[in-house]
Amino acid sequence: MKILITDDHSVVRQGYASVLPTVIQPCEIIEAASGEESEALYFAEKPDLVIMDINLPGISGIEAATRILDKDRDAKILFFSMYDEALMVKQALDAGAMGYITKSGSPKTLIEAVEKIREGEVFIEYDLIMKLALNNQDVTEGRLRDLTQREFEVFVMLARGQSNRTIADTLGINVKTVSNYVTTIKSKLKIASTAELVHLAVDAGVIKFAP
Repeated sequence: MKILITDDHSVVRQGYASVLPTVIQPCEIIEAASGEESEALYFAEKPDLVIMDINLPGISGIEAATRILDKDRDAKILFFSMYDEALMVKQALDAGAMGYITKSGSPKTLIEAVEKIREGEVFIEYDLIMKLALNNQDVTEGRLRDLTQREFEVFVMLARGQSNRTIADTLGINVKTVSNYVTTIKSKLKIASTAELVHLAVDAGVIKFAP
């Protein structure tokens, strides 16, 4: 089995690369440090599975997954992330991923996820399934579900303080298009300022500030 691990921290990649071959045999590991590199390596190496972080330099893991799946609907992608918010899990699954686990999970969870996805099944960590179920009644996150996948990605970038120019460069679109997204996002969320947008993102657990 050929697995592409995408994370911008080499220690994380090496940790996963050391665990997987002990259980899955044969197992060939390929490593990428960014979304762009992951996309390029996917089509060059044709891995059986991509294990991808969401928070990456350049394009996000969700954007990288979307680009891969746009060209190959059979691609199998498992997200592993520090984010355990229900809305982030939903965005990943909406992008077409077959699984989502947290980095705080045990190696056993990783192995189980890989085996299930290899068999064609979707795997979501149990605690995240419970959060998804409870999330259905959350008003704040319910407002965000009205955003399209691209609008949500722009929303997250704005909430993290990125400029329209930076967002445009990261997503490979022009600044006017980003401005149009911003207008649409504020209209859908019924907010008037970036400050309100940041507060909404914090309330929904999309971004967190370190204590």
